[in-house]
Amino acid sequence: MITFVLVAVCLTGAAALLVASSLRRRQDAEAIGYVSKETRRRDQRSRKPTPVLEGTTGRDVEQAAHLARVGGELVPISEPAPPAPWVAPDPEQLGIDRRQFLNRSIIGGFILGITAFGGATLAYLWPSPSAGFGSKITVGKLTDINDAIQAGDGFAYYPDGRMWITAYPSSALDKAKKVYPPSVLTGMEAGVVALYQKCVHLGCRVPACDTSQWFECPCHGSQYNQAGEKKAGPAPRGLDRFPMLVSGGVLTVDTGTIILGPPIGTDTTGQEAEGPHCITTHE
Repeated sequence: MITFVLVAVCLTGAAALLVASSLRRRQDAEAIGYVSKETRRRDQRSRKPTPVLEGTTGRDVEQAAHLARVGGELVPISEPAPPAPWVAPDPEQLGIDRRQFLNRSIIGGFILGITAFGGATLAYLWPSPSAGFGSKITVGKLTDINDAIQAGDGFAYYPDGRMWITAYPSSALDKAKKVYPPSVLTGMEAGVVALYQKCVHLGCRVPACDTSQWFECPCHGSQYNQAGEKKAGPAPRGLDRFPMLVSGGVLTVDTGTIILGPPIGTDTTGQEAEGPHCITTHE
């Protein structure tokens, strides 16, 4: 009895599966439709092969096949350009190694040294200017210079030569001959001395003080008498001066040659401050 029931159940399930499969095929046929074998043969005979170019992609082939089916024109597909040939990079562009860097540094140093030496040689051999500071300046007649000194209350400044010219007393010549070279004594014997305006301490321009009748540096308080001899302050010596030449009563000063000032303690004129100082001494 149990066996009969199992057989009946199996047969009923198989029948139901067969009916469901038949219904499924019928629905597919109604939705899509079938093409006869004769129609499929005619389509295969009339179908033309689609040309395929080398280097084309699957998308290009699909587009070409679609255009052939709908009656369009086949768009030609250009072949891709060949790749550019490989060229090895220039080592000079990639960089330099340690040896090249050292070699070039040494060569560059030699070039700079030769250039500096050549520039210094040219500067030494180049003729000195014919006028202005660094040349021989004809200041003028001694009488005119003495008038300028009196008008300047003991000091005459000549900007072209960057110098002060002051009177030098004849009574101090004996002491001066023991200290100063002949190129400076020539002017002193004529009664004048030409002093470089720059302080020998740190190079500031030294003005004259009308009250003390000394030169007094405003930078650090170095003080010098009218002959440029150091009196106070941090200056290491007296004011530097220029060689002088007197010919026919005319004074010529060589501003291209600087003679170092006298050492500390030199006091040929004995001039003391004649009034209040303009600058406080920092000694």
